[in-house]
Amino acid sequence: MLQTVTLQVNDTILEKFLWLLNHFTKDEIVVLEQSQYISDDEYLRNIPGMVSSILEARNEPIENGVSLDSLEW
Repeated sequence: MLQTVTLQVNDTILEKFLWLLNHFTKDEIVVLEQSQYISDDEYLRNIPGMVSSILEARNEPIENGVSLDSLEW
């Protein structure tokens, strides 16, 4: 079973870190994604329609909402 771990790696050691990861087999470590870090807020704002959807939801009457105790966790 593989676990997923998200890391922020400083640019000064990135090359060495990736070199180290490449010494493991694909059964041991797989790099799923490599990207620049952005905050959750910035990420959500980059999704087309997200901001307008949130603004629209804010204007929805409270009676249309769902209570926490009726959610299935």
